[in-house]
Amino acid sequence: MESLPGLLDGFRIVLRPENLAFALTGSIIGTAVGVLPGIGPIAGIAILLPLTFSLDATGAIIMLAAIYYGAMYGGTITTVLMRIPGEGASAVMAIDGYEMARQGRAGAALSIAAIGSFVGGMIATAFLVLAAAPLARMALAFGPPEFFGIMLLGLSLVVGLGGGSPLTGIVSGLFGLALSIPGTDFVAGTPRMTFGRPELLDGISFIPVIMGLYGIGEILYNLESGTKSPMATIQSKRVSGTELRQSAMPMVRGTLLGTFCGLIPGIGTLLPTIMSYAIEKRVSPTPERFGHGAIEGVAGPETTNNAYAHAAFIPLFTLGVPASPTIAVLLGALMMNGLTPGPFLFEERGDFVWAVIASFTVGNVILLMLNLPLIGLWVRLLRVPYSILFPMVIGFTAVGSYVARNSAFDVGVLAVFGVIGYVARKIDFPVAPMAFTLILGPLIENALRQSLAMSGGSASVFFRGPLSGGLLLIAVLITLGPLARRLWKRHTGAH
Repeated sequence: MESLPGLLDGFRIVLRPENLAFALTGSIIGTAVGVLPGIGPIAGIAILLPLTFSLDATGAIIMLAAIYYGAMYGGTITTVLMRIPGEGASAVMAIDGYEMARQGRAGAALSIAAIGSFVGGMIATAFLVLAAAPLARMALAFGPPEFFGIMLLGLSLVVGLGGGSPLTGIVSGLFGLALSIPGTDFVAGTPRMTFGRPELLDGISFIPVIMGLYGIGEILYNLESGTKSPMATIQSKRVSGTELRQSAMPMVRGTLLGTFCGLIPGIGTLLPTIMSYAIEKRVSPTPERFGHGAIEGVAGPETTNNAYAHAAFIPLFTLGVPASPTIAVLLGALMMNGLTPGPFLFEERGDFVWAVIASFTVGNVILLMLNLPLIGLWVRLLRVPYSILFPMVIGFTAVGSYVARNSAFDVGVLAVFGVIGYVARKIDFPVAPMAFTLILGPLIENALRQSLAMSGGSASVFFRGPLSGGLLLIAVLITLGPLARRLWKRHTGAH
């Protein structure tokens, strides 16, 4: 327990009034950043980074880290209430969280999300304290082939989120992959399928796509059906004992999954939440409830989300490797303050590292104390008539789409995918695979091309190691499993 004295010293630093104020300020700002559609933690931290220039390194990173994990929870609020994901990781909560809100259980969904965020963050912080260095070294076993394997596994799980027919899920997923093709080739550096439009050089942004598919599409559908208010009834915000028991194991699994995924550089925040949702659906004795307001579909992904956000600091502090784009921004903030993350950071600036780690515990307590009492206020938004709420949502999503890349083109993308989301809602076509594969597509392509470059173009590179080969085998079994079961049932039924 050699880390215990350092942690206690970290608490002594973070409990100073000025550092507590930084943690509180970051948590409030982060939640607000998450609530505003299209901003997200990356843009939020980048925009607010100049505010920390006058602070010491400890206070600056405490506040920026609090903005990060505060935004991870804040994005869930608009996702649950209005089906408008603030950023990619929140989109998974739109599947069951929004359905819970439609059933009058918005308070329960937000409560379990707050509790799950707290549990995931606290346990992931404990992992950070107890086993940061060994866990980070283990993550170094993930090269491009292993990364491709886990991404392909995530892609196979995405297809299962189609709801009804596996075929519609595959079609939706393939459309999302096609949308990820336009942009700049990351190897050759040349434009690819941009059709002469400079706005497409950076590809199609997923932010206006998911806000259009989910938010605008849902609003148009409700307007057509003549709904005067988003929800007919709003019940108590308290979580029942049954719901807590149903959420317990998803939180445990989500914490373990999020912590593990946080160790792997480049995996992003979306894939862990997708995997969590798919796992909960597969282990549930009643998988038919998923997509119709299953609380496990909120508890697992939300816990995974926050566990990932905290565990992603392990490779940053121990190896100097950012595990996600947001952590890369925080890496820049560290270096601007004269700190070089890596193996010697604990020795040279142990006071700083342990103060930041201790601030995770303090920040999670602050977030829980902030968000549980405010749930009643958030739920009251559902009582606002659509005649008022509709223009507000359109305005927020349009602004969010624009500021993400300062592009009016993205506002047009929002409108187009709003119509696509509306049509998909009308014909009961799944949009989740489309939205998620758009985000995963570039990551899968990069890992594939890096792996093939390592082997001179030979696909055998994916089967040289047990980890990459095992992941690919699992992905194939998950993809072909439903088809094999159907063929088997037809065969046995014929006889």
